[in-house]
Amino acid sequence: MTLQNHIVVPVDFSEQSIIALGQTYNLARITGSDITLVYVIDSTLLSNVMNLFTSHETQESLLRTGIQTELDKLAVEAFTNSGISIKTRIEKGKIYEEIVKVAEELSAAFIIMGTSGESTIKKKFIGSNAVRVINEAHCPVITIKGKEHRKGCKTIVLPLDFRRETKEKVVKCIEIARFFSSAVKVISVIDTSDEFLVNKLTRQMDQVTEFISSHQLKVTGELVHGKDIAEEILIYAKKSEADLIMIMTQQELIWTEYFIGTASQEIINNSEIPVCSIRPIERKDTMEFTIS
Repeated sequence: MTLQNHIVVPVDFSEQSIIALGQTYNLARITGSDITLVYVIDSTLLSNVMNLFTSHETQESLLRTGIQTELDKLAVEAFTNSGISIKTRIEKGKIYEEIVKVAEELSAAFIIMGTSGESTIKKKFIGSNAVRVINEAHCPVITIKGKEHRKGCKTIVLPLDFRRETKEKVVKCIEIARFFSSAVKVISVIDTSDEFLVNKLTRQMDQVTEFISSHQLKVTGELVHGKDIAEEILIYAKKSEADLIMIMTQQELIWTEYFIGTASQEIINNSEIPVCSIRPIERKDTMEFTIS
């Protein structure tokens, strides 16, 4: 897997989206990537602010002019702070759809976006839209919830479970870890003392840690007993002073608005540590770590 040279950062000028932009600089610098700031005019909200005194086209033109002015200011500030090429885009439509479209058009390596940790039915830029972007983006999505973050990426937490773990997440973890010279901490959470299941998960962990170690990276593995998978992973990540948690999202209930796995969504919503979500590639011959 080779990183592309573009990172997409959705912004709405909120504090959390600006924090997310600041967290993009190191990754962009170390991977030689440009950054594109994307502001999406929500088409449903735009219709609500129309009035009888000016035309729709006039209002939209004025709105775009004001947004572009603020984007240009933010781009100049970001370039001053990072020395990285900053581009800007204004799109109109459904927020999550436009973010995904821009990322696909640019063949982006990552989308990095702020999230409030809210995934309610409310149509907020940060929160529900972040979940939808994660569900639909083909590139990894890094969500930023916390207010304070360390520079760089010294430690990555990589959770495993009983599903046959695809190599996509592990390979992407190795890719990022090699860029930052990160240590990788593999964790498996189990809520049973059944010897067969414990041994199976242990063998899986050993296989993954051996694979990571073969890439000259520092790696450890730990089996944790607990009933709440998301909570145990977050406790472990905090204890490990992790800079990034990597998860593989699983699409489950396609008829609901939010259909990534429950544990994954809890981690995204509640983690003060950045979370990198990778959607499984839809293919028949998926590369997997299998346990005999």
